Amino acid sequence: MATTHLDEIASAVDGNNLKDIHTEAYVLEKANDPFRLQDIVLDEVRGNELLVEMKYSGICHTDLIVQSGAIPDLEFPAILGHEAAGYIRAIGSNVTRTDLILGDFVLLSFNTCGACKQCKRGHPAYCLNGAKLHMGAVRPEDGSSHARLAKDGRSVRSQFFGQSTFSRMTIVQESTVAMKYPYDPEGAAMFAACGCEFQTEAGTVLNVLKPREDDSVVVFGLGGVGLTAVMAAKFLGVGRIIGVDISGERLRVATELGATEVVDSKGMPDVVKVIWGRTGGGGADFCIDCVGNTAIIESMIECLAKCGTAASVGVMPPGKTVSLDPQKHLFDNKRYIGVLEGDSNPIKFIPELVAMQRSGKFPLKKLCTTYPWQDMEQALTDMHAGKVIKPVLQWC
Repeated sequence: MATTHLDEIASAVDGNNLKDIHTEAYVLEKANDPFRLQDIVLDEVRGNELLVEMKYSGICHTDLIVQSGAIPDLEFPAILGHEAAGYIRAIGSNVTRTDLILGDFVLLSFNTCGACKQCKRGHPAYCLNGAKLHMGAVRPEDGSSHARLAKDGRSVRSQFFGQSTFSRMTIVQESTVAMKYPYDPEGAAMFAACGCEFQTEAGTVLNVLKPREDDSVVVFGLGGVGLTAVMAAKFLGVGRIIGVDISGERLRVATELGATEVVDSKGMPDVVKVIWGRTGGGGADFCIDCVGNTAIIESMIECLAKCGTAASVGVMPPGKTVSLDPQKHLFDNKRYIGVLEGDSNPIKFIPELVAMQRSGKFPLKKLCTTYPWQDMEQALTDMHAGKVIKPVLQWC
């Protein structure tokens, strides 16, 4: 696989001088296809962009949902990946972040417009232009793509969430740079995964639900997202944290990470009855669905106590509906909400997650398994089989 010499890249301070950068990336030709490593060419680094050499790329559940075609907004071929860490190799002349310099090791997250009502109010996760910016996977100013296949010149969508980090080198939007991080091999891989999955569930608990010590929190689905919710609830000192899953191993991990109780729901006919029993007959104050399954969501809402809140973070296919009893919902003053990216501002929240982990109170390292960049297929196989919780690709 061909790669532009990194010394040449690092010497170009003005990104506009960089053109036709040869590198390699995992390209998805169409929905339900496998990720295939291919040679690509990046056209140029424009004034408002940065060139980043990947060190670590997290594999997020959202990448797999898009691969499956369940989110039909993305055109193909495309390069996915939207949580990562790497080195800045070029900075466009119009980049406004004066703290960024060549060679900085940075953590990446989702891009935003920065100008809409939600962005200005401090809720960039709900950017009014977010769907277009994330799933459009093209430059926002003109709809162009910066990547093409080396073999035939076809354009490849290459700014997924403003970054497309399943690529050895990638051109990113300035707003994707969440923080500078002094590189160390112990922390870089797990902090790369903070760009979406970890911040989504930590933010759901810490930024949105904000449970108190005398509250109960029930987490449905104990993958990387759900286990992060368990850790966040423990961080806040919540007295009753119940994890629900069908995997005995994940239930074990949840207990290790802070769940006070676990429920094996495999073959269980009435999870609602069990949760009501575990909460003393009053129901749960907060419930979180990390799966994206309508039956689980309906059960989750039924598990709520009066004045309780249920939150969905798992992505469902379009067109699905959830049934509830509106009178009971009204009389019990329940809430059902959706939460994107933990309602987080990555520039502020990711540094907080890093600090929490370093304090020893948020053990993200226990969730991550690193794979060499050539082993994407093995990482996905292990992830689907439940052998690992959060796979992270290491590029170099």
